[in-house]
Amino acid sequence: MVALYIAAGASFAALSARGLTVPLYAHDLGATRFEVGALFSVSTLAAAVLSLPSGVLVDRFGTRALLGTSFVLAAASQLATAATPSVLPLFLWQVVGGLAAGAQQAALFSAVTESASGSRLGRVMGWLTFSMQAGFFLGPSIAGIALRWIDVRTDIAVTTVLLLFAIPGAFAASGTRQHAGQGMSFRAPLGTLFRQTAFVPVTIGLIAATLVWGTIGAFLPVFGKEALGLPSAQVGYLLALQAVVNGVSRIPGGRLVDRARRRWPIVFVGVLGWSAASIVLGHLTGFLWPAVVLALGTPFMATAFVAMGVVFADLSAASTRGVTMGMYGTILFLGLAAGPLIFGPLVQNAGYAAGFTACGVVASGLAVMMALLHAEPLRRQSEAPLPPPAPGT
Repeated sequence: MVALYIAAGASFAALSARGLTVPLYAHDLGATRFEVGALFSVSTLAAAVLSLPSGVLVDRFGTRALLGTSFVLAAASQLATAATPSVLPLFLWQVVGGLAAGAQQAALFSAVTESASGSRLGRVMGWLTFSMQAGFFLGPSIAGIALRWIDVRTDIAVTTVLLLFAIPGAFAASGTRQHAGQGMSFRAPLGTLFRQTAFVPVTIGLIAATLVWGTIGAFLPVFGKEALGLPSAQVGYLLALQAVVNGVSRIPGGRLVDRARRRWPIVFVGVLGWSAASIVLGHLTGFLWPAVVLALGTPFMATAFVAMGVVFADLSAASTRGVTMGMYGTILFLGLAAGPLIFGPLVQNAGYAAGFTACGVVASGLAVMMALLHAEPLRRQSEAPLPPPAPGT
């Protein structure tokens, strides 16, 4: 488990460093705001496309083989990005990096779900996502500090070294195969997953959270430079600060999720809190107040993601582990990609405040829809007639 946590941290450190440097590099090459958002979206769309097949590959070949392959792909795409002198080829390497990220997501979550008992899933998910968020802190911090001495293009190449720390985790991961048959079987496990009552509401909640997370994540580096007026190094510090708060929130969030009888209220409050923070963020300038808003809003989002991860892990008990966690990754990355694509034109034409506000309002509406889907079965249960008393009572 420790090796898996370190691998998660190292791989996400490289990914988050890229999340800072690639938008800055594209901006330096003359990319528009929409193109910067689209670079983020094509990467996450590629991750979404491969997440579900990756889940089947985990069931077929085990997590060890898939993790090793994904780390090689991630390193190759990052080095190729550093060697690219124009905007258009960046889209190709973002796709390759996204494919690697999708495979890593499915493999890491499947490995942890396989190793943890149901009563500890919240805490284990908390530690796994804490490791990922520690990577999200270290990546932008290292990349941002390095920008004091080297240019963005060199920074992209240098931060590829972070992936070396993920290699032991690939060897430590289980080689267990849950599906020993031939071919890629989707229909039976997906049918079982879709029939579960909790699937549709948690999917809506996950889409709501990822729309805001994807929009803020895609535009925050350029928003920091253009709207907040920050130098590149301070933009890196802002991303790192958010990652610290995100990671630290995961551990108490996991304990809260384990103790909760129902997890959807945690998701509901989390999405509303993070949406409110995104709306406020678009209207600020400077460094201090954006940092305060991110620090206050991020724990809501972090705890909501822990809760949704545990719900999907519970759903995997009736389906195959790899397919369920692969579906989680598909929905996650689709939501992350959809945010910049939907709200990017608004950001381009009306500004960051309008785009962030619209995104927060839409996500809040989806959260209310999720709550209504959960509340209706509870209302029917409360209105059900009581059974007649037993004779003689």
